[in-house]
Amino acid sequence: MSNEQNNQTNNNQNSEEERKKQFDRMRERFGKNNSPFGGNKNNGNNFYWIYAAIVGVLIFIIFYGQNSFSPRVIEISQGKFFNEMLAKGDVTDVVIVNKTIARISVNPDSALKLDRYKNAKGQTIFTDKNYKGPHFALTVPSIDNFLQEMQKVQNDAGIPKNNQVFARNSEETNWMTDTLPWLLPVLVMIVLWIVMMRRMGGGSSGGGPGQIFNIGKSRATLFDKNTNVNVTFNDVAGLDGAKIEIMEIVDFLKNPKKYTDLGAKIPKGALLVGPPGTGKTLLAKAVAGEAKVPFFSLSGSDFVEMFVGVGASRVRDLFRQAKEKSPCIIFIDEIDAIGRARGKNAATGGNDERENTLNQLLTEMDGFGTNSGVIILAATNRADILDRALMRAGRFDRQIYVDMPDLNERKEIFNVHLKKIKIDESVEIEFLAKQTPGFSGADIANICNEAALIAARANKKTVTKQDFLDAVDRIIAGLEKKNKIITPLEKRVIAFHEAGHATVSWMLEHASPLVKVTIVPRGRSLGAAWYLPEERQITTTDQIMDEMCAALGGRAAEEIVFGKVSTGALSDLEKITRQAYASIVYYGLNDKIGNISYYDSSGQSEYSFSKPYSEDTAKTIDAEVKKMVDIAYAKTKQILITNKDKLTQLAEKLLEKEVIFKEDLEEIFGKRPFEKEEPKVEPKINTEQLPDLGLV
Repeated sequence: MSNEQNNQTNNNQNSEEERKKQFDRMRERFGKNNSPFGGNKNNGNNFYWIYAAIVGVLIFIIFYGQNSFSPRVIEISQGKFFNEMLAKGDVTDVVIVNKTIARISVNPDSALKLDRYKNAKGQTIFTDKNYKGPHFALTVPSIDNFLQEMQKVQNDAGIPKNNQVFARNSEETNWMTDTLPWLLPVLVMIVLWIVMMRRMGGGSSGGGPGQIFNIGKSRATLFDKNTNVNVTFNDVAGLDGAKIEIMEIVDFLKNPKKYTDLGAKIPKGALLVGPPGTGKTLLAKAVAGEAKVPFFSLSGSDFVEMFVGVGASRVRDLFRQAKEKSPCIIFIDEIDAIGRARGKNAATGGNDERENTLNQLLTEMDGFGTNSGVIILAATNRADILDRALMRAGRFDRQIYVDMPDLNERKEIFNVHLKKIKIDESVEIEFLAKQTPGFSGADIANICNEAALIAARANKKTVTKQDFLDAVDRIIAGLEKKNKIITPLEKRVIAFHEAGHATVSWMLEHASPLVKVTIVPRGRSLGAAWYLPEERQITTTDQIMDEMCAALGGRAAEEIVFGKVSTGALSDLEKITRQAYASIVYYGLNDKIGNISYYDSSGQSEYSFSKPYSEDTAKTIDAEVKKMVDIAYAKTKQILITNKDKLTQLAEKLLEKEVIFKEDLEEIFGKRPFEKEEPKVEPKINTEQLPDLGLV
């Protein structure tokens, strides 16, 4: 007996556990987050189903509501009414509703007993004798004719006057059929407006059906102690100067007493300025990871909206939230979206939303209101177009320039990105850093990733040195196109063109030393030459002239060897023309023009329709540019004519191998007389049909 009880107890426990498991599975399937009416804020489609259901109910009420909620009324013809009901004396009441419908009530005893009120199966239509009507209804085309016919039928049937039935008029209003036809379109428009506002007001960020009222709220992302931000200053390679200034701001927020005891004040704002890809946003991410204070992050375009006044409203809401959580940091990426210099003349009849947003930002950053403990970080690569009121001290006290990394900084950047890549022993980080000067941090990250992709494409287990060199070539010049159709004559012209570049650059002191020459098409180029120019901050006239001669080497070689020139020197001519104009118009390196620069660092000249110099000066500039190019071309031709046999030998070897290196030039020309021990230089590519990579 006890065993049976134990078995029963075990069965009960098992069934109870099974029920719990089933309940858990149902809760997971139909839980709060998965329920169509649950608390999942991100599922905005739930409300669309509610709107659709409401509209569906209203449509059902309009078309079926009257018949569904009215008592049962049988529709009959006028002939049956006059001949079988009214003439027989069964009708007790006739009510004409709204001059269109006649509702007819008959004697309940007659309706329950007489055969003419039974259906085809012999069943009585009306079973409730207490129901007084109306029982039937018919459409009345004309009230006057209907009333006359009623009186005529009763008189012909011999019904006494005092027993005759007279019709009554009644005016009724049905709110479902009378009100909803014009109310429904209004409701549909309201629903569509709500849906549109949710889309425009950032429906993906949640907020439920009240998102339409949150369109003026800040869209900044908040990072605080509960948010896991893994980027720290250890992940930011190079940028030592920028990190020192940024870390000082973070340190002040952590230890303010250290500075306030000396009477120091923390800068109200810091502006990160530099070329694209140098790590400005990465520095901001590191601040978010290092600072133990709330960090608001957003883009300059987040303030801009199609509605007037929304940008200023979002600025106010952002600083309101920041003051509530102070001390904190606000980071605005690409601030030039709203910080562009304001125009002197407002648009006629218009309202510049961007300027209103900027005015509100200026007021919040440094106005009568206090923003103690709120620090503004911003990033841009177009600081020259920012409004001067935004750049002044008191708003952005510091401008931190994030420049392209130098040799040592590139080593650090490679060390960071190569941690996640399986590299071969042949890979030398110092060699890669020397091969990539002038590259930004984003470029170096792209090279590392491209090298890994090339190695994986070749089914290698590790990434080798050659993979990195191929990645540099791939990024600079594009993918090799060995299957491109090129005639033998075109190939010979390309070979002499590239050999001309290599020869002139080898024979000139200030020209960049050659690394590799190829006649294999890459991207849009038919041939390419890689150089390692020096990393220099200033350029002299001799250096400019030698660079122009090296660029003209291809065109000059074509003329000397073939007696005619081709269109292959497009990028070369573009480069030397830009260099010549820059040296004369911007840098003041021409004796005739003098020490004058027409360069506009503010960027306002792009909006002007006139040159900053006269027509006579323009003619002089054009003449001096042509003179400078002619001198460089004559010098280039002289070098190639003197070394024509070596030029031909180099071109033939290039036709044979398709790719030649520095060692091949040493076999033909000997050691370069101007060779330096360790050039800290930038590899640039001289390509045909491609825009030049740099100016001077």
